[in-house]
Amino acid sequence: MARSPSLIELQAFLAVARAGSFSKAAEVLCVTQAAVSRSVMRLEQTIGQDVFQRGMNGVVLTSAGRNLMQLVEGPVAAIQSATSRVQHRPERSKLRMTVVTSFGYLWLMPRVSSFRAENPDIDLELRQYHSNDDFTRDDVDLWIELKRTSNATWPRQISARYLIGREVTPVCTPDIAARIRSAEDLLAEPLLYHSSHPENWSIWARKARIALRSESLTTGFDSVLNLVSGGLAGSGVALVQRCMIEDELRSGRLVAPIPISASTGRGYYLCRRRSLGPHMAADRFEQWVIEQSNPPA
Repeated sequence: MARSPSLIELQAFLAVARAGSFSKAAEVLCVTQAAVSRSVMRLEQTIGQDVFQRGMNGVVLTSAGRNLMQLVEGPVAAIQSATSRVQHRPERSKLRMTVVTSFGYLWLMPRVSSFRAENPDIDLELRQYHSNDDFTRDDVDLWIELKRTSNATWPRQISARYLIGREVTPVCTPDIAARIRSAEDLLAEPLLYHSSHPENWSIWARKARIALRSESLTTGFDSVLNLVSGGLAGSGVALVQRCMIEDELRSGRLVAPIPISASTGRGYYLCRRRSLGPHMAADRFEQWVIEQSNPPA
């Protein structure tokens, strides 16, 4: 049985015929010019005729080439269309996440556009955050979660990696800061605190070596987001993680009157099920968010 031209040879022939040159056809097919030339040469050997007249300014079809193009252009297009329909095409990778609300709003969202720019093939979907999540939900691939206490342990099925947010620092508006010259001066100001972690002020006071008075804690807030808002409103001195107020510190809307930070032993962690295994989107996000947080060794 006589050999028939291969689909690769016919595709190369049609690309050259349309482009008018071997080099342009190679660019269209994303192969080398030599590969296109070899395919066309094999085609010509198979049919026993030249399909192109080669010249300094490119190529033109011979009469045999024109006849061949009329005969094969439609069938080749039909084969390519049929192959495209049945060929498995991997879907865009989706990454489903849930993030502590304040951390998502104050730290992650200002950065997430860079992740999207670096990973346009990943669809990032943020799912509703549930406080006291037990990590059993199956609609999430990754969690960014707050470690509840310094000695808390993560569930056995979860791998957790520290990102940022252990350190807390007192901050306030410039007007309030103007009255503060020492750590003791803070005690004369209303101290704003996170209502789930009022002990943060005691931790900081021990680091600053001052005696904290219980009556100094004046207003509690149920989230870091609201705590920061209270500080911006001039309600007093808020004790927060610096990572949550980077923009406010840069702009001068908030200042740290006393350059002392204290570790709560908690902070924000990236969590994933150990059973998740290799996951392209999750792996890329993990690498990216670690680079963004740049946690200490």
